[in-house]
Amino acid sequence: MQVQGGGAVCINSGQLAVAVPRCPSASSPSHQPAAMTFNGTWKVDRSENYDKFMEQMGVNVMKRKLAEHDNLKITIEQTGDKFHIKESSTFRTKDIDFSLGVPFDYSLADGTEVSGSWEMEGDMLKGKFTRKDNSKVLTTTRTLVGGELVQSYNYDGVDAKRIFKKQ
Repeated sequence: MQVQGGGAVCINSGQLAVAVPRCPSASSPSHQPAAMTFNGTWKVDRSENYDKFMEQMGVNVMKRKLAEHDNLKITIEQTGDKFHIKESSTFRTKDIDFSLGVPFDYSLADGTEVSGSWEMEGDMLKGKFTRKDNSKVLTTTRTLVGGELVQSYNYDGVDAKRIFKKQ
């Protein structure tokens, strides 16, 4: 299961949220984006409460067991407010292009349709996606903690995390 299109909420891959430091001179016409902290390739290392999260999302037990071993890699390239994400897992490869604040539609790996966007909040990228089938909201964030990329998810009261190490 994956939410992508503007970052990624990847349930069988990994959800995407990217924290990028703000540049104080961003309003300057001559401003050039600084090197982006999250740029690079990240491989999933471990997960916390991911099975319960997928269960709450309605993912069947077989798909949940497979998703636990998806070997997800996420490559992030940011230029200003534009992102290019490549998600590669045991099950599929997806390219995602999005701009901050621009809504988009996305189909999760299990076929669930969502719509939403990504916003920068300080050093955190926060995605908010609404399921088209039941109007429930899936949120995801991406931050750096101790040199690891931490993707946090919340759906219908259930929280989970996937932690990635830089390759």
